[in-house]
Amino acid sequence: MDRRYFIKTTLLAGAALCLGDRDKAFAAGCGYPRAGKRWPGWKESQFQIHFIYTGVAESMFLIFPDGTTMLLDCGDFDALARGPKAVPLLPSADRHSGEWIARYVTRVNPAVTDVDYMLLTHYHNDHAGSDRFYADKQIRDGEPYCLSGFSQAAEILNFHKAIDRCWPDDDPSLQFADSDTVGHMRRFYRYMQRHRGMEIEKFRLGATDQLVQLHNPGSYPSFSVRNLCANGCIVLPDGSVRDLFQARKAAGKVTKNENAMSLGMIFSYGDFRFFTAGDFSAGFKDPDGTQRFIEDDLADACGSVSVAKVNHHGHNSMSRKLVGALRPQVWVSCVWDQLHNLPKCMELLADRSIYPGERIICPTIMPAERRAADVEAAWMSDIAKASYEGGHVVVNVEKGGKHFSVSYIRARDESMTVESVMHFKTAK
Repeated sequence: MDRRYFIKTTLLAGAALCLGDRDKAFAAGCGYPRAGKRWPGWKESQFQIHFIYTGVAESMFLIFPDGTTMLLDCGDFDALARGPKAVPLLPSADRHSGEWIARYVTRVNPAVTDVDYMLLTHYHNDHAGSDRFYADKQIRDGEPYCLSGFSQAAEILNFHKAIDRCWPDDDPSLQFADSDTVGHMRRFYRYMQRHRGMEIEKFRLGATDQLVQLHNPGSYPSFSVRNLCANGCIVLPDGSVRDLFQARKAAGKVTKNENAMSLGMIFSYGDFRFFTAGDFSAGFKDPDGTQRFIEDDLADACGSVSVAKVNHHGHNSMSRKLVGALRPQVWVSCVWDQLHNLPKCMELLADRSIYPGERIICPTIMPAERRAADVEAAWMSDIAKASYEGGHVVVNVEKGGKHFSVSYIRARDESMTVESVMHFKTAK
């Protein structure tokens, strides 16, 4: 990185902290009274989505309008072994990801350590934890037990109910999962059932009554969660199911692709809608030789949203058809590697020919090495400058969903300092 570029990016990053990406006409955060101060927390009637940055995992903590809570993924990964591909570990490498995530949750959770739901999108260690990486290995109930990801977070947090993609059935798609992660999570589930009374349910495709407000049911009737995809199947708006797992088998291309088994959901709150589908991505050829992307099928099911999490960290994901179907005002990408948010994906997210209008792309970090490599890319103008330092991204939806904000919270320490805020009127 040359000196001119370093000075330019440093100034831009500094401006973002003050101006809240003021160059975006639809986002004005510089007047927000809490910029530079501590995160104000949650209040009843707000729907919050916290994208927690550690540098080694994907994890989101959600607070429903009535205070119901959910930890959506909680992974760990041997990111340091990535060498030059690694991104900064924040706050530090002194603790493992599951512990950092749990400590973050206790700072923002209305119930501190009690968490109503935990949900694992798919069996990969960067979403679940594993006994292969950074694991504190023990013997509990006479079998190996490792503190990693969810199981490590559970040393601090009390999960009431787990949602799993195939519990307790051995779904045929489970044979393509990461076996180490499956074993790790099954031992964790059994332990939590026996000793903590945690309930476990199978994710119900198409359901709107599984992930619900538990503390004050009916108080915010415009809030709902629709289960969109699971185990390679997608439920369409008319209730029919498109089985991509069987379609891949018919095409003779059922590879060990656990990403394609990811759970996905649409969260709705009044005018506001949020899309998330883990690492859902894959491609194959139909028997007639036609190239098929499973995200194109997902596009037929989801509809437009206000905020979308980028599938598979922006790595070989997000088909043109899916981008055009979602057309959000804000894209958020969970990053733990330099190969996330690849240029091809970023070009699609920023392409105004796919859908018009302003949008902003909010990675949890856009590291210096990537900024240097992509400095001339047109899509860089859509990247939130507050991402340059890395941070937790928090979407806060106000009552009724007509307005929402996107904040970057400092990740290099646990001060919960608000670095920048962008305000939005929800597009209909």
